[in-house]
Amino acid sequence: MEQLKRLKASVGELEQLSIEAETNIECIEMEPEEESFQKTLEAVFQKLESKLKDLEIRSFLSGKYDSYDCFLSLSSGAGGVDAMDWTEILFNMYVAFLKKKQLSFTILSMSYGAEAGLKSATIQVKGEYAYGFLKSEKGVHRLVRISPFDANRRRHTSFSMVEVIPMISEETVQLDEKDLRIDTFNASGHGGQNVQKNDTAVRVVHIPTGITAVCQSERSQMQNKVCAIQIINSKLMAKLEENRLEEVNDLRLKGVSAEWGNQIRSYVMHPYTMVKDNRTSYETANVDGVLAGDLDDMIWEYIGTVSSQ
Repeated sequence: MEQLKRLKASVGELEQLSIEAETNIECIEMEPEEESFQKTLEAVFQKLESKLKDLEIRSFLSGKYDSYDCFLSLSSGAGGVDAMDWTEILFNMYVAFLKKKQLSFTILSMSYGAEAGLKSATIQVKGEYAYGFLKSEKGVHRLVRISPFDANRRRHTSFSMVEVIPMISEETVQLDEKDLRIDTFNASGHGGQNVQKNDTAVRVVHIPTGITAVCQSERSQMQNKVCAIQIINSKLMAKLEENRLEEVNDLRLKGVSAEWGNQIRSYVMHPYTMVKDNRTSYETANVDGVLAGDLDDMIWEYIGTVSSQ
């Protein structure tokens, strides 16, 4: 039902874009000579183009966790105070991007540097395809610029690590009676005459997993059965959590340090301006635009590269 809801929303947005485009094309045909009118229409079409790109990206986000909410974490790497300042710049870039995408977010933690910038920060991001939009940002980001913290105005290189982890929602375990084997037997130990003579103790076995729970502390068989099933349920939840953690750990950056040679993307401000993604070879000279949150083109290139592999 959630998938159907998302698909209907996407179709509705595409139909609305089509209507808006047709309306504005008619306006162009009516008054082609008005310069101010042309500028207004140009701005409108740029906005429509941005919305269309957003829909195109979403149409390719079919990974297991792409539709999930996520955690976005940043931590400064090699480069000292410049790296902490760079981490804060990246933090502001992602906040601007999230606002443009109308994704809700909560800042969970921020650790400031002694002199400037951020040592680390974590943001919880919620909204449709939050993880799908941000997964391309996972990795080491490198900045080259004239350091504002160097009195000699020398060029410095600094690094920051970005991690993006999907929020895998907690699942409830639905136990099927057919999967349970329930044995009763005499309880042992304290409990009085009734406990000793009747089959009040209960052993429950979850057949698919072999998980077993025994309860004999209560005076009635029904109470012990409920208790044992609760234990089974808790053990299954713990097992699910272990599997969930393994899945999430597979998505983490392992053995990667925020330093030279590990960068996924370089941002150069001196002696020229360029942002280059090393995974897709995408380049743009519009560093200011990228740092203002214009990431769609890079995300699109990344998705296209991954999809073709």
